[in-house]
Amino acid sequence: MDIIHNADEEKMKWKTLSSEYLFNDTWLRARRDKCQKSDGKIVYPYYVVEYPQWATGMGLTDSNEVILVKQYRHAVEIVSTEIPGGCIDATDANPEAAIRREFIEETGYTFDEVEYLGKTSPNPSTNSNWMHMFLLTGGKLTHPQSFDENEEIEVLLVPLEEFVQMVLNNQIIQAMHMTTIFFALHKMGKLRIHL
Repeated sequence: MDIIHNADEEKMKWKTLSSEYLFNDTWLRARRDKCQKSDGKIVYPYYVVEYPQWATGMGLTDSNEVILVKQYRHAVEIVSTEIPGGCIDATDANPEAAIRREFIEETGYTFDEVEYLGKTSPNPSTNSNWMHMFLLTGGKLTHPQSFDENEEIEVLLVPLEEFVQMVLNNQIIQAMHMTTIFFALHKMGKLRIHL
């Protein structure tokens, strides 16, 4: 497969002619755009969902246990086992500050090392935000949990090898978290891709 050159990519981009917000609230904004393709064709309506930027991380204690959280997820009506994460707030200096804050709030853990694994898009066709991914190591319980309103979170500490088996058994259903887990396990040498 040929790699698309930058000049070709520029031709593929759409120009936004107008935007109208249909919904605007704290955690969600939805807009309807009118766009024009490079060939002049108008695309209307095109709906975009604006969420805040997100940060999520796979955290390990200083005894090599993965820190997981269990919480109810109303949209799919299940109690889900996940890795910690959440929205990057205006008070956060950067994505790393956000993931450190999220771990303290949700689990009470702080970390010796935090490594940035990159960013990914939840759904580039409709979502405008990015999720920033981290691997956190050397975790120690230093704070009490401090939940947002309506949060009820149970913390689980799972030995790394048992956690890998949970992943293989499809016990982590949050797709964005699985992306972070993939990159974290690869960084740790626990996931190898053979060509």
